[in-house]
Amino acid sequence: MVSVHTPLNSVPGHAPEAVWTEALRRSGRRVTKQRLAVMAAASTHPHATAEELHRASRGAIPDLALATTHMIVNDLTSSGLLRRLEVPHSASRYEPDLGDNHHHAQCVRCGRLEDVACAVGHAPCLTPTDTHGMNILVAEVLYRGICAACAAEDRTSDAPTTPEVEEHSHG
Repeated sequence: MVSVHTPLNSVPGHAPEAVWTEALRRSGRRVTKQRLAVMAAASTHPHATAEELHRASRGAIPDLALATTHMIVNDLTSSGLLRRLEVPHSASRYEPDLGDNHHHAQCVRCGRLEDVACAVGHAPCLTPTDTHGMNILVAEVLYRGICAACAAEDRTSDAPTTPEVEEHSHG
């Protein structure tokens, strides 16, 4: 049986489309070729923007409108099938909601985004000193640094190793 939070990338013995179809039905969503195309694109293009998912989905549905893709992405996010990632200096990015507790690392030079396992292994992964009366469910962590490819490029060009992206204080 596939739950709403069953990884959308693979379930042993099931074709991906069958997994996505069942996940859509379990979340109360109609199964449409447009939703299936966007889910397929999100599974094969993790950390993609809505525009990137649109371009990838048009291989299966050439007349798919960008506005439709945005509606589908928002719907799949609200139903728990996609996870929206908010990263600095970037449009929102999306990935299948795997139901796991992973975080992300972003290169401040090229914008590359990679999955990083949770340091603790269980949600919320971090415990604040003051919850202000909230029941904390999850802590979303974004590590920021310079990826190996950008660091190697810096070494060959003698470029400074400080981030090009200006940091902003959100206090």
